Amino acid sequence: MTAATSTSTCAELGDQLAASGGDTGSLDRAARRHVQGCLRCQADLVQHRRVLRALRSLREEVLEPAPGLVTEVLAHIEEAGERHAIRSLLTGRRAAYIGGLAAATAAAGAAGAVVLVTRTRSRRLPLAG
Repeated sequence: MTAATSTSTCAELGDQLAASGGDTGSLDRAARRHVQGCLRCQADLVQHRRVLRALRSLREEVLEPAPGLVTEVLAHIEEAGERHAIRSLLTGRRAAYIGGLAAATAAAGAAGAVVLVTRTRSRRLPLAG
């Protein structure tokens, strides 16, 4: 077997070795034969076994949070929620203030126009007499 053939076979076997979970029994006969004679694939197989062993130990490990940590996290979440609620109230009021100011300005403008029209008409009317 040449080095190029061995490298391509090793690359092809990489996913199969990872999926095998370190058990060469799930590989086909040609793949098993290659792994028996290839130090690179054997090293990959050992590495996959180590990773699986570490993952299994993590599955059994139970982490206990520090005393008061859960309470502290919930307090921070509540505080952030209150800040968000206050901001949204202020933003909503700001829009209401701007809308009210615009309506008042429009009403004042309309009232001013009515006053101007009324004054100019009253000046043009001839006096009876």
